[in-house]
Amino acid sequence: MSNSKISIRFFNDREVRAVWDKKNAKWWFSVLDIVAVLTDQDDYQKTRNYWKYLKAKLKKEKNELVSGTTQLKLVAKDGKKYLTDMLDYEGIIALGKEFPSKKANRFLEWFTNSPESIDGKSKTKAYALFESSLIDDIEVGTIQGLQQIHAYLFGGLYDFAGKIRQKNISKGGFKFATARFLDETLQKIEALPETTFDEIIDKYIEMNIAHPFLEGNGRATRIWLDLILKKNLKKCVDWSKISKHDYMNSMKLSPTNSNVLKSLLRNALTTKINDRETFMKGIDYSYYYEEED
Repeated sequence: MSNSKISIRFFNDREVRAVWDKKNAKWWFSVLDIVAVLTDQDDYQKTRNYWKYLKAKLKKEKNELVSGTTQLKLVAKDGKKYLTDMLDYEGIIALGKEFPSKKANRFLEWFTNSPESIDGKSKTKAYALFESSLIDDIEVGTIQGLQQIHAYLFGGLYDFAGKIRQKNISKGGFKFATARFLDETLQKIEALPETTFDEIIDKYIEMNIAHPFLEGNGRATRIWLDLILKKNLKKCVDWSKISKHDYMNSMKLSPTNSNVLKSLLRNALTTKINDRETFMKGIDYSYYYEEED
C-alpha cells in the first residue's frame, strides 16, 4: 500500500490514524489510537501494554477480532515509521464493544455516523481534489478560484455551493462583511498583493473577514491559501503542526493583530507542496478545526 492515503480523524481531541487500502477498497484504523481513546490514556507504553494484555485475553478466548488485525507502517511521534496493529471498520466496532462504557458508546456513535454527515461527504471530496485535474485549473488568489474550491467541496451538499452569500452573517458576536457591499469588498481583496508571506497572510485574513459563503468558508479558504503559497513561495502550510486551539485563537485575533497568526503559519510552512500525505493530513486538520467543541 505504498500509495495509500493517510487520514487522521479526531475524537475528543485525540488522533485516530487510518490508512486507505486501495486494493480492498477500505480503511484500516490504528488499534493503539483507538485503545488510547477508549482508555483515556496519554502514555504510549501503557496503551501498548494494555493492548498486549487485551490481545492475549481475546486470543485465549478464541475471539476472531485478533485474527482480523493486520500490520501496517505508520509514522510515530519521532518521525520514524513502525509496524502497528490495524483493524478495519467492522474490527473497530468489535473492539469498541470490548470497552463497555459511556465513552465507548459515544465513540462508536461518532465512528459509525461521521462519514455520512455533510462534513464527512465534503471531506471525501476534499481528499479527491488532490487526485483531480481540477486542482491544476483553479485560479490562484482570485474570487473565482475560491468559488471553484467551494463548489467542488460542497456541490450536491449545499444549494449555495460556490455562490457568494446575499445576506449578513456573524459568528461568536463577530459580524462578517456586509452582504450589500460584499462584491465590492471581494474585488478589493482579490487585488491585494501576494508576493511576500506577510502579504499573502494579510490577504487570507481579509478573505476570512469577508466570509463570502453562508457555510464552509474556513475549509475552502485554507485550500485557497495553500494554493497561493505554493504558486508564489513554493511552500504550503503543514496544518498537522497547528493545534485547533492555537489556530482558532489566532484567527480571532487576526482582524486587529495579525502577528500571532503569521508566526503560527510561518513555523508550520513546508516545501512538500506536492506530497500526498501532507495534503491529506491538511484536510483532516482543516475539517477538525470546524468541529463543534
